Amino acid sequence: MAVASVSASAFLGSWSTSIAGDEHTMLQAKVAAPQVRAPGRPLRLMPMMKNVNEGKGVFAPIVVITRNIVGKKRFNQLRGKAIALHSQVITEFCKSIGADPKQRQGLIRLAKKNGEKLGFLA
Repeated sequence: MAVASVSASAFLGSWSTSIAGDEHTMLQAKVAAPQVRAPGRPLRLMPMMKNVNEGKGVFAPIVVITRNIVGKKRFNQLRGKAIALHSQVITEFCKSIGADPKQRQGLIRLAKKNGEKLGFLA
């Protein structure tokens, strides 16, 4: 039985020595992440923070082109400023009509959903 050593970089997906045969299969089974599934239930995937409407919507092409022209970092800064400004407008509107903070929060969430559907968050 051959002994194989694993370097510190093994955790990054590389082996320091070559392993062949049954030992390779045995070590692969130990290294691979176990897929745990309850009986009768489908395997759940990890949730992703992603817009389900990405690439869809009327404004999506404009958003993608603008992001490619100005760069991702600068684009995200501009988007953040626009979102903050829009939230301020919603807050001022809620103050003027006397809406409570819960209603204001609901309006901001509605604005986000509408932005996703229209393609502003592509």
